[in-house]
Amino acid sequence: MKYAFKILLLLLVFSAFSCGSKKKVAGKKEVKKEQRIEDQTRIVVEEITGVPSEEPEVVETPAPKTYVDKVAAYIKLYAPIAQEEMALYKIPASITLAQGILESGAGEGELTLKANNHFGIKCHGWSGGGVYHDDDRPQECFRKYNHPKYSYRDHSLFLTERKRYAGLFDLDIDDYVGWAKGLKAAGYATDRKYPDKLISIIERYQLYKYDGEVLGKDMVAYAERNQAHSNERYVVKQGDTLYSIAKRYDLTVEQLKKYNNLRDNAIGIGQILYVTP
Repeated sequence: MKYAFKILLLLLVFSAFSCGSKKKVAGKKEVKKEQRIEDQTRIVVEEITGVPSEEPEVVETPAPKTYVDKVAAYIKLYAPIAQEEMALYKIPASITLAQGILESGAGEGELTLKANNHFGIKCHGWSGGGVYHDDDRPQECFRKYNHPKYSYRDHSLFLTERKRYAGLFDLDIDDYVGWAKGLKAAGYATDRKYPDKLISIIERYQLYKYDGEVLGKDMVAYAERNQAHSNERYVVKQGDTLYSIAKRYDLTVEQLKKYNNLRDNAIGIGQILYVTP
């Protein structure tokens, strides 16, 4: 009986050892199988991307844009919308774009990023969503839109549906100077330099050309005629530089840049520059 028990015990130990060995072998086979799948996947990834999977793909971050680049990108994106609003509501596209650039920080202002609000329109008489933002007073309510195009449309409605802006629509639609001054007079903004800022943006970036496209008119000629009646402005011509213009009016380049809110020395033919403060 004792002898039989010993044999049974030995058989059990041997069986346990054999099972453990088989598990180890199976484990090695599984590891090899996984490694093979991983290698094949890596090869496929490398063939598709051209980048070894062990090395992260390096994506170059573009250099920060200058303010002029940001404005140019803004104009390219929103000029068609401003022109459509001009055709529908008789508001100069140049004025709409200039207000959008100024009020939204060329699309990168906090209010614009949070609420798609490009014109700083507050929540008065508004039943839609809103966000709170510091302005004349802390945490004022501003309108929130699902898309920038709704901000542009609300801007058109805001001007056309309020009696205090009615006088603007008696002006010629290509009179961006009159519109800029009229907006301030009607109370759109409290900044006393608001008209000058709008006019400077319009003339620096030649936004009046977008009015001309809608009206089928040569607005560059209009801008030159406008300048001819004022010794405070100069229309940039072929070969002009900021230095040559500044010298003509006994100014420094820095003074000329300050008068026109210029961030760099880039100017274009047909651009209007202020030559007095």
